[in-house]
Amino acid sequence: MSANLTSPALDRMYPFLNEVAAMRRRTRHHIRTRAVDSPAAIAALLNAPLVTELVCVARYRSHATRLGDAIAETVRNEFLKYALEEQGHANALARRIRDLGGEVIQEAPALAAIADVYDREEVDADRLADLLEEDLIAEGIAIESYREMLQYVGAHDAATQRLIESILAVELTHAEELAAMRAEVLRRERPSGATSTRLPRLEVS
Repeated sequence: MSANLTSPALDRMYPFLNEVAAMRRRTRHHIRTRAVDSPAAIAALLNAPLVTELVCVARYRSHATRLGDAIAETVRNEFLKYALEEQGHANALARRIRDLGGEVIQEAPALAAIADVYDREEVDADRLADLLEEDLIAEGIAIESYREMLQYVGAHDAATQRLIESILAVELTHAEELAAMRAEVLRRERPSGATSTRLPRLEVS
């Protein structure tokens, strides 16, 4: 499945990945079409990751509160920690947007859809491996987007550059830890180490 989704059914199945992929597309479009010629240009760019960070807050909180016995207490605490860190990123991005004179997007449009999917689905250990794989796909997309933002901002705005670097460092840690969690789940539940056959193949242009 491409990130340029046209199927409403697939949109409903993967709202989390859809939103992260949409952030990557918005970021790339901004970078390709708008010069770093004013604080307003940088502020507009930062709203895309802000929305994604808010979606990730909802995602990780849902993991912590809805997975029940499918995860250990230590893993639940990790998800809660991720949610707090992503909320911190969102808060920092919002402050920077305001400092640059921009308008902050207040709501993440996919939050309701994500909550609705979690309300309906049952999560066992096998599904947990798929959820962690979705998380890793999303973290990979976000990491590449933040790297592209760093190249775009460059030396034009040192404060924004430092902010993105600090967020990127945390996202890299999340990816490493999620990979370790998923490897442990697969070790117990899927000795072959097979990846999900249900997850989308994202092609973000």
